[in-house]
Amino acid sequence: MAATSDKSKPYFPLAGIAKDGWSNDDEATATCFCGTVQLKFPTHGPGLVDIFLCNCADCHKITASMFASNFVVKDTHLTHIRGKENLTTYSQSHTIQSGNVMTNSFCKTCGTLMYRVGLGFPGMSILRLGTVDDFTLMETKLRPRVEQFSKERAAWLCGKEGVEQAEGNYYV
Repeated sequence: MAATSDKSKPYFPLAGIAKDGWSNDDEATATCFCGTVQLKFPTHGPGLVDIFLCNCADCHKITASMFASNFVVKDTHLTHIRGKENLTTYSQSHTIQSGNVMTNSFCKTCGTLMYRVGLGFPGMSILRLGTVDDFTLMETKLRPRVEQFSKERAAWLCGKEGVEQAEGNYYV
């Protein structure tokens, strides 16, 4: 089934095992691949802080891809619907530009990276757009605003037109 051309309606393609993702005007869900972990997050401010792409070397490795698509949510607005006990973490600071520790929370069952937290983002979690259940949100409310570490983008990838470009971390 192809994505709906009507971007005003939710679109939940067959992706992963969970079938209970949802969205409304104010909130939506993000679920790991196996469906064990599910989060609820806001789709606008003040709880939704920012949306960005990252080309840093860490994001290449941790996503096993050429960039990461992220959105930042205030922890006060992030809810663990299920599976919090099924998250495992990995922390390090060696490769983080700021030198701050970043802690990554993964589903123990399927390995999906659900979010990252770090001292550079106090009181916030950095979620992955690929975990969002309603794919329409990726083209509407969750469109990236900035692309960071553009200097580390693979030469065969083009920067996103209309998106602010930052050579390094745009929060610094």
